[in-house]
Amino acid sequence: MDEKFWYLKNCSLFESLSDEHVRRLESRAKSRSFKRGALVYVPSDQGDCVLLLTSGRVKIFHNTQDGKQAVLAIIDPGELFGEIAIATMEEAQREEYAETMEASTIVLIPADDIKRLASEHPSLSVGITKMMGLSRRRVERRLKSLLFRSNRERLVHLLFDLAEKYGKYTKDGGIALGIHLSHQELANIIGSTRETVTLVLGELQAEGTISVSRRDIILCQAGRLAEMIEMPLPKIKPSKELRKYFLPQPQSGGT
Repeated sequence: MDEKFWYLKNCSLFESLSDEHVRRLESRAKSRSFKRGALVYVPSDQGDCVLLLTSGRVKIFHNTQDGKQAVLAIIDPGELFGEIAIATMEEAQREEYAETMEASTIVLIPADDIKRLASEHPSLSVGITKMMGLSRRRVERRLKSLLFRSNRERLVHLLFDLAEKYGKYTKDGGIALGIHLSHQELANIIGSTRETVTLVLGELQAEGTISVSRRDIILCQAGRLAEMIEMPLPKIKPSKELRKYFLPQPQSGGT
């Protein structure tokens, strides 16, 4: 099976389409490879396509007036971005930057083809509406966090978001984030400074709630952190090798 077809077919937005319609998209889509740190698009670029990440990682960000990055989202393989291209019937301009965080491969899908299919398939049209709604809520959630939370609360909230998306249980019951972001990258996401992030991480580690290493951050006492920011614990699926530590085991037949 062609790699482009596989990724398109397994993308949640296109899962209701027939193989024939996915093939139509595939025939018009182009695959491009980018080196780490490459700009995929910038503000004022024409939004004439939707992008599907097939490998690597991409960050979506704005530049603030003082020249700092404000990261809006981190895109992982299998996820769409650049959805403004299908938000309206007219061609729109990009409003943010998209930059690769590591070597990446991206499938560019012409917006006109998606719009044409959406006019023929109500389920696709509904899917686009849902995707735009999720994108809007993501931005609203970020603005609320920046306006009403302290640096400490914003950082812990981000750690929980990362844990829910990438986290894995450790053998001693902690949660390893499973994604490596520098202190500067964490600061860019929460609208803070690298120095403040380093300070807060140090405080949390001294309190015993987290453990920081060069490659990962482990939430050692997620319950205490949850109380601190008044939100539920992140939902983590135990990996197969660790399920025996957290899930009830079958009882033997003997007494």
